[in-house]
Amino acid sequence: MTTDAPGHLVRPGPRVTVSRGMITIAVAVVALFIASAVVAPTSLDRGSLLAMLPFASVLAIASIGQTLVVMQGGIDLSVAGAISLAVVITTHEPHGENNLLLPALGLGLVVAIAAGVVNGVLVGRLGLNPIVATLGANALLYAGVLGISGGSPRRTTDLLREVVGGLTLGVPNSVYVGVVVIVVATVAVKSTAAGRRFEAIGANPAAAAATALPVTRHRSGAYVWAQILYWLAGVLLAGIIAQPTAFQGDFYLLPSVAAVVLGGTSLLGGRGYLVATAMAALFLSQLDQFVLALGVSFAIRTLVEAAALTVGVALYNLNWQSVRHRLFGRHSLATATG
Repeated sequence: MTTDAPGHLVRPGPRVTVSRGMITIAVAVVALFIASAVVAPTSLDRGSLLAMLPFASVLAIASIGQTLVVMQGGIDLSVAGAISLAVVITTHEPHGENNLLLPALGLGLVVAIAAGVVNGVLVGRLGLNPIVATLGANALLYAGVLGISGGSPRRTTDLLREVVGGLTLGVPNSVYVGVVVIVVATVAVKSTAAGRRFEAIGANPAAAAATALPVTRHRSGAYVWAQILYWLAGVLLAGIIAQPTAFQGDFYLLPSVAAVVLGGTSLLGGRGYLVATAMAALFLSQLDQFVLALGVSFAIRTLVEAAALTVGVALYNLNWQSVRHRLFGRHSLATATG
């Protein structure tokens, strides 16, 4: 309690805490933009930013879906097939007709929910290993991609390109969609009773089951919501890119996991940091733009993403105190006995 006048007590307001992951990724983003301005200034001109931000939004949306799954102690390797199938349905089913776009979007959403239910049943109810289950689901999704498209790309409708690829107040419309998804997901997880139960179940499933919390339902639901977000990411891609490939989702498996890890969410489940995940998606997108401006090959860009994932795992999952003890403790012992 504090006082604002004699005899008047004021209750302290709620404590606002910032996660370690949020601080780390915020510093990394600032450092990256400073390095970009110094070393590769072309990566920060208006054209480059307008090209980067839509893809950062897509990655942020897909990574939030991945975060929900990771919070339940799982991992979703079907993200590539899910995004690719959403792109293919959105671009192929309307046949270029604006009036057929809405039914195509509805079909894509139904397919995404069905894929999420399959993953949820396999992992949440049948107890299959999430890597095995989602890899199998990914193969089924790619079968759908090939069945619909035959592997051939197709241009989407003019309406979707105008809505998703357009600008409002100088900002890409896809960025607004990304911000809305981040806000809604954060409020749902952090400020609702269901969201708090969701985090509690991910942190300790055994204790949650002992208190009669619906562990299976929340674990299964994470995969359904993830697929819905992958579908949305695929729809945005279909509007951002004039003629996306039939395998556009291939670029989002490693980055989506890297964004989750760099944002500080533990791969063992529990608390998730959705805003930090979105910032990590911005970091990875600008990192890709930065490396591209340096003129390196796609292989090097992939290695940079893998290195970022490795650094994230090392930062948040290694017991550095134990590592220091093993390294320097042995060195001290050897010096003392030498």
